[in-house]
Amino acid sequence: MVANSLPPSHAIRHWWHACSVYTEKRVVSILFLGFSSGLPLALTFSTLSLWLTEAGISKTSIGLFALAGVPYTFKFVWSPLIDQLPIPLLTRRLGRRRSWALLTQVALMISLFLMGLSKPSESMLTTALLALCTAFWSASQDIVIDAYRVEILEESQFGAGAAIYVLGYRLGMLASGAVALYLATYFGWFVTYTLMACLMSVGIVTILINPEPVKKMVTGWHTQEGKLPELFKKWSQLGGRTGRLMTWIARAVIAPFADFMQRDSWGTVLLFILFYKLGDTLAGVMSNPFYLDLAFTKIEIANISKLFGLGATLIGSMVGGIVVNRIGIMRSLLYCGILQMFSTLMFVLLAQTGHHLGVLTLTIAVENFSSGMGTAAFVAYLSSLCNIAYTATQYALLTSFMAFGRTLLASFGGTIADHTNWTVFFLVTTLAATPGLALLWSMMRRFSLHPQPAMEAMDESAA
Repeated sequence: MVANSLPPSHAIRHWWHACSVYTEKRVVSILFLGFSSGLPLALTFSTLSLWLTEAGISKTSIGLFALAGVPYTFKFVWSPLIDQLPIPLLTRRLGRRRSWALLTQVALMISLFLMGLSKPSESMLTTALLALCTAFWSASQDIVIDAYRVEILEESQFGAGAAIYVLGYRLGMLASGAVALYLATYFGWFVTYTLMACLMSVGIVTILINPEPVKKMVTGWHTQEGKLPELFKKWSQLGGRTGRLMTWIARAVIAPFADFMQRDSWGTVLLFILFYKLGDTLAGVMSNPFYLDLAFTKIEIANISKLFGLGATLIGSMVGGIVVNRIGIMRSLLYCGILQMFSTLMFVLLAQTGHHLGVLTLTIAVENFSSGMGTAAFVAYLSSLCNIAYTATQYALLTSFMAFGRTLLASFGGTIADHTNWTVFFLVTTLAATPGLALLWSMMRRFSLHPQPAMEAMDESAA
């Protein structure tokens, strides 16, 4: 409305000013940090499953490799440590956020290189332990980058920062997905994982050339002393190390979780977060072995599933953002979730058709587009739940429950695939989406008259 009432030259300047936020140094830096965050995931997940398939590992064992992602599920346990504790020598020189980011990125380089040296056909346990180590440092990097992203940006840059972070994350997944498959085809898995380890230098350089964020002063649950558990109130009043330790635990560990549990039906919210993407994740765990069983080559998988699929996901994310803006978060979650569930049936069509590039392309287009829409609505919902005073720890808690479905629950996907055929498997993954949608429907009915304040704020800002 405002832009349309301006003269053409003024309207152009208005939109140019709105877009110029993407050229600001701190926003651009988030692109490269997103790349660094997205790079390790496929290397312990879908790309690794393809390597294991080529090495002759059973589908049941490949499914169990999803357990290597357990650190993503439980990263909230050590997130207060990363949020609060300094690293000797490094923190004094770089600051708390940058020192932790640098530590996790260097550790990721080493663990990825060692994964490349492993031979799953000879020692599957060694590969599994290295994948677990990589996932731990990747989850730790996510914690510190999420906190850094929130603290380095001004409030007016939050929207642009979130959008460009997702773009960087997807580019990182593209590098460890499609590019890794190209490299593995021509140079083998050792070279592939070594080069992926070298790409972690993108995040390292970004951290080194950007400043430590200024800590923002916010109020939160820990400022309300009356709500502090009596035990901690007494212990925190003690002198010496015991008093300081109890005060730190109360503020860094107890407060973020206690603040979240003040919400109505917080247990239902966590269950919904656990189940919303379960069907989508179950299908994703076994998608690469499925493609190989249908005789698709690694190049075909890279071109269609990774490159074309990335474009479909990004378009779906953009459309999902528009849907959230138009109809609000909760209804977007419902409509996108239903679309996400039924899109899994495209894998059933592909299983019935067999090796057919056209059907594979259509399957990837529909599934990735709907998954992108669901992800956009889901991220908006998770963001609406966080108290800015505890963004790092609470966001780690919420994404940990989301990762629980991707790891522990999805680890049974290989067993289901081993004991059924692909058609039945993907029908099961379609049904796996129904608990999340049922919980969402219950939440919508319960909160329709009295939504959470954070949800109201998010919907108003999107309107």
